[in-house]
Amino acid sequence: MRSSIYGISFFFLFCIFPLVSGQLASKQSNTMITVSHQLANSSWNVEKEQNPCLWEGVTCNAPHNDSILSLSLSGFGLSNSSFLPLLCQINSLQSLDFSSNLFNSIPVEFFNSCGEIDGLKSLNFSKSMLVGSLPTFQKFVGLESLDLSFNSLNGSIDSQLNGLSALKSLNLSFNHFTGSVPSRLGKSRVLEQFELSLNRFTGEIASEIWEHGNLIKIDLSGNHLNGIIPESFVNLTKLETLILSSNQLHGAIPAGLLGITTLQRFSANQNNFVDLPSTNPSMSLKILDLSYNKITGRILPQLLLGSTLQTVDLSYNMLTGPIPVTISSSLVRLRLGSNYLSGPIPSTSFVSLSSLTYLELDNNSFTGTIPPQIGSNRKLALLNLAQNKLNGTLPDELLNLTQLEVLKLQLNKLSGEIPNQIGRLNMLSVLNISWNSLNGIIPPSISNCGKLISLNLQNNGLTGLIPDAIGNLKFLLELQLGENKLHGRIPDMPQKLQISLNLSFNNFDGPIPKTLSGLNDLEVLDLSNNRFSGTVPDFLVRLSSLSQLVLSNNQLFGDLPQFKPHVSVDINGNPQLHRPKDSPPVLSKKRKPVGVTIVITFAAAVLAVVVVAIVFLLISKRLSKVNEEQLQSLEVLSPPRVIQGNMLTANGVHRSNIDFTKAMEAVANPANIVLKTRFSTYYKAMMPSGASYYVKKLNWSDKIFQLGSRDKFEQEIEALGKLSNSNIMIPLAYVLTVDSAYLFYEFAPKGTLYDILHGSLKSSLDWASRYSIAVGVAQGLAFLHGCTSSPILLIDLSSRSIVLKSLKEPQVGDIELCKVIDPSKSNGSLSTVAGSVGYIPPEYAYTMRVTMAGNVYSFGVVLLELLTGKAAVSEGTELAKWVLSNSVRPNKLDHILDFSISRTSLVVRNQMLAVLKVALACVSVTPESRPKMKSVLRMILNVR
Repeated sequence: MRSSIYGISFFFLFCIFPLVSGQLASKQSNTMITVSHQLANSSWNVEKEQNPCLWEGVTCNAPHNDSILSLSLSGFGLSNSSFLPLLCQINSLQSLDFSSNLFNSIPVEFFNSCGEIDGLKSLNFSKSMLVGSLPTFQKFVGLESLDLSFNSLNGSIDSQLNGLSALKSLNLSFNHFTGSVPSRLGKSRVLEQFELSLNRFTGEIASEIWEHGNLIKIDLSGNHLNGIIPESFVNLTKLETLILSSNQLHGAIPAGLLGITTLQRFSANQNNFVDLPSTNPSMSLKILDLSYNKITGRILPQLLLGSTLQTVDLSYNMLTGPIPVTISSSLVRLRLGSNYLSGPIPSTSFVSLSSLTYLELDNNSFTGTIPPQIGSNRKLALLNLAQNKLNGTLPDELLNLTQLEVLKLQLNKLSGEIPNQIGRLNMLSVLNISWNSLNGIIPPSISNCGKLISLNLQNNGLTGLIPDAIGNLKFLLELQLGENKLHGRIPDMPQKLQISLNLSFNNFDGPIPKTLSGLNDLEVLDLSNNRFSGTVPDFLVRLSSLSQLVLSNNQLFGDLPQFKPHVSVDINGNPQLHRPKDSPPVLSKKRKPVGVTIVITFAAAVLAVVVVAIVFLLISKRLSKVNEEQLQSLEVLSPPRVIQGNMLTANGVHRSNIDFTKAMEAVANPANIVLKTRFSTYYKAMMPSGASYYVKKLNWSDKIFQLGSRDKFEQEIEALGKLSNSNIMIPLAYVLTVDSAYLFYEFAPKGTLYDILHGSLKSSLDWASRYSIAVGVAQGLAFLHGCTSSPILLIDLSSRSIVLKSLKEPQVGDIELCKVIDPSKSNGSLSTVAGSVGYIPPEYAYTMRVTMAGNVYSFGVVLLELLTGKAAVSEGTELAKWVLSNSVRPNKLDHILDFSISRTSLVVRNQMLAVLKVALACVSVTPESRPKMKSVLRMILNVR
């Protein structure tokens, strides 16, 4: 009997043991339930799930699950932080992650209570909208990681971190901290990660930092530090990453710094250093970036010999002498452009560098021929030897570079013919051999370079005909053939041409050919200095995107057709050609031909990476007005049949105004088309109430739209509909039909920013309006980048995707594209969805992905448009490139600004110059040196 009782008891205990071991301690469970009642978040809901260990973001100690180890409320969208001290009652916590929320502050009680948890090792409040000074950490004796980055904390750092004796990782980047860089971090001597980038720290770097001998990473970039790098840094024997970019540091780089045996990355670009390190780099060094300094002298041979070296960037310095004869075979990217290097390019330096992908030696004084040995580097994707003194012919060995995407050889002294088999380079996107002494014909095989976006052969001695097959280059946006000896028939041109078609200074004759009539995206057409005769054809008037037409010095006659007011037409040198009496005056009568202007600008700028990469991904979905005559001739179609229509907005006015049936009637009539993009068509729909709305049609049949799952599409659009920001075009409703999706937005009566600055609605915006637009767009973009669930990125940010409710109220549009477009399903690469011409950041040529830093670059271009009054592409030259080239000399900054605005007052001028500095930071060549949008917004607001 006794044995049977024991057996039953054992069986009972065995059966209930899993339940007991899986039960969270009652105190912790009660705390979690109390907190869940304070959170408006369905993920923590005791009615749906009684066990908090199974809630989102909660990790318990498996397999017992009787205590909570970590809590992650990242991206919960929380704004009230009053519940935080309650969580400190859970004394088993090891990690707390509150990142990506909307807290303004943290209760003092939180620090008092959670500081008592000895086992708490990690605390993350990054991207949480915190303001005020740095909190004081009096206890937290076990804390190893503290992340307060991407907030708006300010003030100096003194003794607030004194209690953190176990701290290994400190990240205070992207805040507003001032004063000196903290060097004595309390009792901590185990610090490994020290990140303070993009703040406002000033003064010198304290030498005491070396006392933290365990440091692995130091990032002080994007501050206002001056002085020298302390010699004591060489004592940091575990250091792997040192980033000091974008400061005002000067002097010499400590001799032993690159010799630290663990150092893998040293980036100190955009400072005022004058000397290269004199000692051999360690065998672990992979990345060395000292670009944009004032370094003089020669490149020491040992600097390029490291067996692990992958990237060396010494561009934009004042280096002299030759390239070292021996270069590390591990190099992937070598940038030596914009120095004073000279002598021949040593052939032995570039023999079978099997990893070399980017080689940039432009804007130096190299002489001699192009070494044929460069052709043995089969992975080369970018070769830039432009603006040197190279001579001789183009080596046939270059045709072995079948992975080459960018080839720039302009402004040299090259001679001979373009190789007949140039078409073997079928990956080329950019080919520029302009301003040399080449002769012979344009090889027909060039049509095999089917990915060409920019082809520049101007200012050579090329003869013969333009090959008929040139029209097969379906992605070509820019064609520069000016200042050659070409003649004969002009064939059909690529229909995508957009930036410029330059045929000036050749021997073409006869009537202006009808083959040019289909270039509806073209902005600049230069036919000057030929022998064209006859009248100016009317089809040129119908080129809807044309902004500049150069017909000077031909044999044209008759009356010039009436072009739109924004089109500049130059007819000088055609004595028999007359303007209509009511025609507006020529915008520029005595100017150089467009081709010459473009090249002079190129020669002055020579910002190689910007030139290469901005042009590289220029397949555009730019906004264009639909020709009114064409619209009137189109027949109204039957309204699309609605499968599903949903309201997204809670606004009662919009919900009562929007009529899906009436909207579908509007989109059936082409006369209601207001704007067109690569992926969308905008209609103006008048509702029965008299209110107007944009109705945007997405081309459902385009395979790059992720519409295989309509549930996913609806989820994404409904999520966007819940956003609330006055500077964002937020969808109010959507309609699904068999073959399309239609999104509804508030109507913007002032049109796009492009229309107001450069287009048909051009208006003289005063500085107050321009500044308000800059602030509004920055607020909208900062909001999108700071969205709690995940950043919302823009595939195409341009002045054409910004609409104006008034002259001071901008709205950023096309926010849904990155959610519903799959770039992998575009025509071979991201290039078809990379944005508009002139706004595409350089790195997209290499990374093939949309990023926040890329959006910042595009915003910088929009700022430059507001400051200069110029379009993002003007006369075939990108605005960012032109501004960067003119900003090198501070005394030229005034000349960049729109004089009609800057002259109004000294206050306006100073504010414009301050915003210009922000814009220049945004269009920085390297993505990591660009500020985040939150910092950009802060800087713009500080201007006033």
